[in-house]
Amino acid sequence: MALISLRGLTKSYGDRQVLHGVDLDVDQGQILGVAGPNGAGKTTVVECLGGLRDRDGGTITIDGIDPARPTPELRRLLGIQLQQIQVPPVLRTREVLELFASFYPDPLRPDDLLEEFDLTAQAGQTFAKLSGGQQQRLSVALALIGQPRIAILDELTTGLDPAARRRIWAQLERRRAEGMTMLLVTHSMEEAQKLCDRMVIVQNGRIITDGSPQEIVGRTGIQHTTFTADVDETTLRGLEGCEGVRRVRRAGGAITVDGGDASPQAVLAHLAELGVRATGVSVDRPTLEDAYHRLTSAVVGPARADDGLAPPGAHHADPADRPDPADHPERADAEEAVR
Repeated sequence: MALISLRGLTKSYGDRQVLHGVDLDVDQGQILGVAGPNGAGKTTVVECLGGLRDRDGGTITIDGIDPARPTPELRRLLGIQLQQIQVPPVLRTREVLELFASFYPDPLRPDDLLEEFDLTAQAGQTFAKLSGGQQQRLSVALALIGQPRIAILDELTTGLDPAARRRIWAQLERRRAEGMTMLLVTHSMEEAQKLCDRMVIVQNGRIITDGSPQEIVGRTGIQHTTFTADVDETTLRGLEGCEGVRRVRRAGGAITVDGGDASPQAVLAHLAELGVRATGVSVDRPTLEDAYHRLTSAVVGPARADDGLAPPGAHHADPADRPDPADHPERADAEEAVR
């Protein structure tokens, strides 16, 4: 049974529907990547999963619990890192960690997280004086401080330098090995390739593909195999019948074969059977980013400036649309602590 399950998830803002019946399962111990263009609906999915937004239709269960009706068990189960961290700016870094630690029965030690996320030197600085990258690292630390079984991470490494990004990746890989389940919203195909066991791509409020990064590349990517061989036009056309081959073309002395994963081996084996020797063989393999752009450019839909949220200036305009502080006492308590 899936640890996280969504069925028929729908959400609209006014007359604009941003989620159109999303179905998704996430298994225990899996890192699931969620990618898609701005405006695709990724953040709305995350907010509905975390109980930060009411859904219009469909069902969500997290270990059998509906996040629309949060319980203390769900709060212990789930850690969330959103794109913008909600922390009183006058609190110092260690104080923020200590405050959030007080909300959980068995939290990680703040000093351990300061060291793990390279924030020891900033322990006495107020949140407002932290750099963007330091605030981002603190945000991830806060999502993990309660030792959740599930972490939802939205734009995990935005604003981080390459060294900090790789440290975060290593920390998440260690936690996956310990059994943590993660849902990772990302625009970085390098990050998805590195971390994700499986990923979905969301476009216009729908999931348009689902599979491991390797499967997605294999389904949609085209490999270009280039070589030199002394063949006539009949033999050249015969290569088009090889497994996975989509197109064969010759330019000067070079032959290029476009196709799927199996095409390079199939073409070279066919030539060998004919006694033809191919030289200077090179294979240009597609990347996950190539596959992503191929998929998202194939789905036509209206461009949006945000990520499935209300239009700029209208977000949370209706008080009834704000997340209920009672659903997330750690945020309400953090704000109350500095009043």
